[in-house]
This record gives sequence, structure tokens and C-alpha cells, in this order.
Amino acid sequence: MNNNLLEIFRIGIFYDGYYFYKVSNYYKYEHEKKARISISGLHEFIRNEVSQLTGTDIRQCQIIDAHYFKGRSSAKEMGEKVQSERVFEDILMRENIVTHYLPLRYNENNIAQEKGIDVWLALEAYELAIYKHFDILVLVAGDGDYVPLVRKLHTLGTQVLLISWDFSCHNECGDIVETKTSRQLQEEVFYPVPMHQRIEQNGGEYVKNLFVPDKNIDRPQPQLSFKPGVPEQEQEEEEKAAEFVSTIFSLNVNGFGFIRDESQNNLFFHYSTLTNRDFSELQAGMGVRYQREEDPERSRRDGELRYRACRVTVID
Repeated sequence: MNNNLLEIFRIGIFYDGYYFYKVSNYYKYEHEKKARISISGLHEFIRNEVSQLTGTDIRQCQIIDAHYFKGRSSAKEMGEKVQSERVFEDILMRENIVTHYLPLRYNENNIAQEKGIDVWLALEAYELAIYKHFDILVLVAGDGDYVPLVRKLHTLGTQVLLISWDFSCHNECGDIVETKTSRQLQEEVFYPVPMHQRIEQNGGEYVKNLFVPDKNIDRPQPQLSFKPGVPEQEQEEEEKAAEFVSTIFSLNVNGFGFIRDESQNNLFFHYSTLTNRDFSELQAGMGVRYQREEDPERSRRDGELRYRACRVTVID
């Protein structure tokens, strides 16, 4: 036997896809970086972290399995965003990441929600940890619902490294919402890595390589709203009748823009409502088609019906 052969530390990575999507959008639209998280850069960062933790050469730290879990709309519901979704899937495929999708569910208010993704991720992670004998399992998530999974993995002798972010961002209503990592989850894992702190410290080549260069956009896309139970032809006619045409009045650094709409005193829109362009590609004066929807917060505040723009399509 060749005694010069290096011992391999087997790494498995499991992504909570919607969580990663929110993080990537935050750094693209609201953080000063104005760039998405690079999948390949993140994997090299993880290998380097394991190398530092184990005191071994980075060549010994190999990712042998990676999985991405997310709720997803159907192709019909996504409309023009199907191509963007495929672009991101191609990126995952190039990094040898196996994708797992469940259909989005709709509540009584017709709002799309993920159901069962965390359970599926936990079951797959535990089963594969038994089968593939991961030395370290990396969890890209922040939800306390993953605590039972971490405890089960510990019984197998599999150590868990947590990749997570804390940040505040604007939602499509313009309100600031916070995303924080579960404290219990941080306490349970073998090694928590607060990525927001590492990025703000801005040290080391592996941190600098965490972001996608402008010409190679790594782009997970938001989902479009859809009305289940409404015949397709009826829905298309309703959408066409409700469309307006105007131009972009202004844009700001937080992923919001304003459309000229004299009757509504310039409607605002959020980057997540764009159907065929990335927000970074927009410029004032561009022509757009859009729909209006009620803005509940402003309606309640002003005491009369107020609107915002949605399903914004740039006119080429």
C-alpha cells in the first residue's frame, strides 16, 4: 500500500434553496457588493473552512455530494421566467448539485408557499449521511426546524458545519424584514459560520471569490403569482385587459423603481416583479408593460385605495 496517499475528508452539502435565493437577492440588490453569491466560490470557501478546521491540506477536503431543495411553480405559472430558471439550473448542474423540487402550494389568500421542503431535505440528508459516510455535512440554512436533523447526524458521528447569514432587506411591499439564523441551530452544530461577518471583514481570497463577476450572472429567480382554478384563457384575457404601458421614471439602490403613472402619482415596483430582465439591467426611460395591484399598507395609511406595479415587463 502507498503510505503517501492522503486521507480524504468527505463533505456533503445541503442547500435550503429558498433561503439561498433570498441571500443571493440581498447581496445583488441591497448590499454594496451588488453581486450574487457564486456557487463555485462558496464551494471553494467551504473546502477551505474544512481544511482549516481539520488542519489538513485543502486537496484532502473533497465535496462528494451536494443537493439543492426548493419549492417551484410550474412552467405555465412561471411564464417568461422559465429560461432564467433553466440558467440557474445549468449552474447547479455544472457544480454537480442534485436538484430536488416540490410544487408550491397556495393558501386561502392565493399566496404561494413552500410545504414539506425542510422535511424532505432532512430525510435525504440523514439517509445519505448513512449511505455515503460524510465526515462533515454542510447545511446552508438558518431555520431552527433543522435542529432535529443535526442531532440525528451527531448520532452517526457526522459533524455539521452551518453556513448562514443574518441580514435585513426590503420586501415587495417596501417594508424592512429581518432574516436571522436560529440561535438553537447555531448552538447544536459542530461549527457555525456567520457568513455576513466573514464578508464584512472582507479578508482572504476565498471570501473575495464568493461573488459572481458581472459578466457571469448566477441568477436564482423569484416566482410569479398565479391563480389556481381560473381557466387559462380567462386568466390571460384578464391579465391583458389590466396591462398598462409606460416608462421607468427612476431607480434606487435597494431594488425598487418607479414607473410613470399619472393617475397613481408614479407607481413603485420591486425587483421581484420583473418578468424578463434583471434589475441591474434597467435604466430610467425604458418602456415597460405592467399591471396594478393594491398596496394594502399605503391604502390603510392614506385611507383610500392605493396601488403598486406588478408583473413588470421591459419592452424590447
